[in-house]
Amino acid sequence: MSSEPSAAHSPRDPALLGQTLVVIGGSAGIGLATARHARAEGARAILTGRDPERLRAAAAEVEALSTAAFDADDPARLQRFFQELPRPVDHVMVTAGHPSYGRLLDMDSDQARRAISGHMVLALEVARHAAGTVRPGGTLLLMGGTGARRIRAGLGIAPAATAAMPALTASLALELAPVRVNLIAAGFVDTPLSARLLGDGLDARREELRTTLPIGRVVEPADVAALAVHIMTNTALTGATYDIDGGQQLVG
Repeated sequence: MSSEPSAAHSPRDPALLGQTLVVIGGSAGIGLATARHARAEGARAILTGRDPERLRAAAAEVEALSTAAFDADDPARLQRFFQELPRPVDHVMVTAGHPSYGRLLDMDSDQARRAISGHMVLALEVARHAAGTVRPGGTLLLMGGTGARRIRAGLGIAPAATAAMPALTASLALELAPVRVNLIAAGFVDTPLSARLLGDGLDARREELRTTLPIGRVVEPADVAALAVHIMTNTALTGATYDIDGGQQLVG
């Protein structure tokens, strides 16, 4: 009988060994969790974020190649960041931005522009820069949501942006090819952003989801990170939207 280990139990190479991941919004939550997961698969990360102190802590944790503290909604600063990147990089993930809620008719023009910018315009700006920065076959990975697919009063621009992001992603996948473009649409994820948005209602929302979601627990940043890394490594995936909400859409 052979004493050599079977192929089924032989160790595999890290899936992202030697690759570089840029995370726009990587100092906390889903962005940081993805950098963490990618690091475990052999990648090195470049992180951006608004808060310099939080960014430094995140960079130390994942041994980031470099960081840049700036507001991703500033087009000139975003452009400068990409111009200064080492080329090529393998993957760019955008987790910056957050939904804006409130009655549509109560929003003035500036508020509406900022709400749209936080979703589609930022994705388009990053895509322009990714075209000359990401290697062929690499990934531009965008973040969207599922929560605003059921339209109700008070959600503001969010339902329109939610509906438009898959179409934007598909169009970018054609225009940026052979760079691959995909969208992760998340439901509630237990992140610092969720805590800020829900405030005192956070614990109640967690408990509600634990008792109603088919998976019996709340979706965590690490769950989204695992999906993100899978999309980066599977080179057959482009132009698609991937829901991750623990079955939230099935139960309301």
